[in-house]
Amino acid sequence: MTEEILALATALGKVEESGRLRTLCAAAETELAGLLRPGTAPEDCGGAFPLAAAWMALAALALAEEDGVRAFTAGDVTVRREGRERREALRLQARQVMKPYLRDQGFAFWGVRG
Repeated sequence: MTEEILALATALGKVEESGRLRTLCAAAETELAGLLRPGTAPEDCGGAFPLAAAWMALAALALAEEDGVRAFTAGDVTVRREGRERREALRLQARQVMKPYLRDQGFAFWGVRG
């Protein structure tokens, strides 16, 4: 499935295929598979799994390639940082498309005294 994820990542991100991107796609595949509900396989998710993994890989690539600094001025010191929003948006898109297949991580029922 890594090849499918890699093809999607290169197309969606408009980036060249590279060893680094291939590694990030494999890591995204592993991370996403670990978030699936028990008994759910990546193949059960249809096209949502490779799409989400591609977005996660692109988010990781953006993090690796960008330091977030868009402008730096030495006189009267000005530093502008950008890029974090894009990475977070890609990861959010990945989680949203996979939501039906992921384990619950935001809810815990501890019990009620009777």
